[in-house]
Amino acid sequence: MDHRAPRTSEIIAALPDSFVGDSLTIGELIVALRNRVFGVGILIFAIPNIFPMPPGVPAAMGAVLMLLGGQLALGWNSIWLPKKLQSRSIPRETLKRIADRSVPWIQKFEKISKPRLDAFTTPIAVRWVGAAVFVLGFVLLMPFPFLGNIPPGAAACVFGLGLVERDGLIVVFGYLASLVALGITALATWVLYAGASFLFF
Repeated sequence: MDHRAPRTSEIIAALPDSFVGDSLTIGELIVALRNRVFGVGILIFAIPNIFPMPPGVPAAMGAVLMLLGGQLALGWNSIWLPKKLQSRSIPRETLKRIADRSVPWIQKFEKISKPRLDAFTTPIAVRWVGAAVFVLGFVLLMPFPFLGNIPPGAAACVFGLGLVERDGLIVVFGYLASLVALGITALATWVLYAGASFLFF
């Protein structure tokens, strides 16, 4: 009998079949993740921002990321979500699409990841990860043209993988990806502002 803990890719691949009916709520998804709600949860709610999803889904996921990141930064062990957000519905087919598209990439990360650079995965260090995810979640609430939410979504995914694999090196890459994402967002904001100023002033 195999007593090893399931890998992140296995958990995500099995999620769509864990629910009955055509849809599920964000609250049900949080409960299903149980003790992996922070690492896998950050990953699950960041992925929709790097793949095409139905309108409204990325913004809802960004709000959840803000709450996950904020509560992780505060050192909470359990998750609180407002009832309105908990009851937000997600089509099961959307969850299946997320799993089908993301699992192959997650499996590639799992092949090279391992527990290392423990200084970046201590309880105190994880709080800093939560703060970074909070900022990325806030950025994800603001729709941008061109690259859109892909850079901050990808950075949050890297953090999620680093947490579940307890891989400090991947966490470091998460910080670097966050700096790039924030740089792209700042540049896009400046371009939009400069363009609006040129057209209307």
